[in-house]
Amino acid sequence: MFAIWKKQPKDSNKKLMNALKTKTIKDELLHNSVPPSTAFERDIVKEITRSTQIYNESNITRTNTYLSFYNTYPEIEWALLAHLVSRNSGWSMTDLKGEWLSKLLSEKEQKNYFRLLERANWLIFQDAYPQLLLYHYSLQHNQSLFHLLSHFNVSRFMEPIWNYFLDKQDRPTLSTALIMNEQHYIEKRVIHNPFFKQAVLDTIDFKIQEWLSLTQILFPFANKRKQNEIHFSGHTVHQFASISSRINFGKELYATLFSNSKRLRSIVHWAEKHPHTGSRKDYWPHLFHTVRESPPGKLSIKLERCRIRKGATRIYSPPLNIAWEIIDHSPSSPDDWFTHWDLASPLLTPPTSTEENMKEAHCEALSKIELAVAAKQIIFHRRE
Repeated sequence: MFAIWKKQPKDSNKKLMNALKTKTIKDELLHNSVPPSTAFERDIVKEITRSTQIYNESNITRTNTYLSFYNTYPEIEWALLAHLVSRNSGWSMTDLKGEWLSKLLSEKEQKNYFRLLERANWLIFQDAYPQLLLYHYSLQHNQSLFHLLSHFNVSRFMEPIWNYFLDKQDRPTLSTALIMNEQHYIEKRVIHNPFFKQAVLDTIDFKIQEWLSLTQILFPFANKRKQNEIHFSGHTVHQFASISSRINFGKELYATLFSNSKRLRSIVHWAEKHPHTGSRKDYWPHLFHTVRESPPGKLSIKLERCRIRKGATRIYSPPLNIAWEIIDHSPSSPDDWFTHWDLASPLLTPPTSTEENMKEAHCEALSKIELAVAAKQIIFHRRE
């Protein structure tokens, strides 16, 4: 692979799974240190820092950057998964200002939900993109540069994982590690952040949202024969606050995404042909529109079996740049989540997936939320 591997100890070339089982890389994971940087390495760190800041501006820039990287390096399969999950995050952000959730949630609640989604989206990119760029520069310069990960406060867990990937090209292991890393990265910074916990995650509205199965990740793709007919792969999120559930969910999404090569090509083709705007009109223009077509206060049931009722207008779903302004983020804490060996255990279980009819599940979720809005409006008017 690289000439550098010939100069490294034999242990560096052992299969990662055997290394994990025998804990031969335990000391490297728990005790690795930051080596002195040369002028060349300092330039690399500076350029990566600059690029990360530029492309971490918004959900739109992050989402597009993930896809661009995947198209350049399709062996980094996590980048495509990140693109699709980030698309879904953008759709969730605009839902808060869309036709339904804007009637269910107060403006303060909408803002708090957005801040949680945006912070998690920002943090993951801030941590992951330097890793992707170090892979780019490692290939470009024919040497591993992953010892520089510590300059970006990336967990020590990832350095031997990336070095193993350079040697063995084990895509599922790298993807699983990145899934684990991103979820641990946001665990303390978002999920257990006192503000987000009190303002969002512990609220009755968030629990109702989970109960209504509104937290879905969709992978849209077109029918090859009928390009206007959109299908969905993906899964429904359950127990969002549980890190083990989120890691397993991520592994399941990854396994689903890459389990069918024909469908995978269709998903990538769809993503390339439909730039991410944040509006759900991206995938269902017959249901959603970026312009509000009906009066804001008007009560009406628009959906019937995933179609707009005769005479009804489409559902309002604004683009992200209309729904929310770009916000500045405070720096992330430098804490490393990898504090004990048992946290690496999810790597030993390969990703698996069970298929879910996401088109039917998504239609059902949309109908549920529309009925919830209608019920709230009826109760509100009766009280008046």
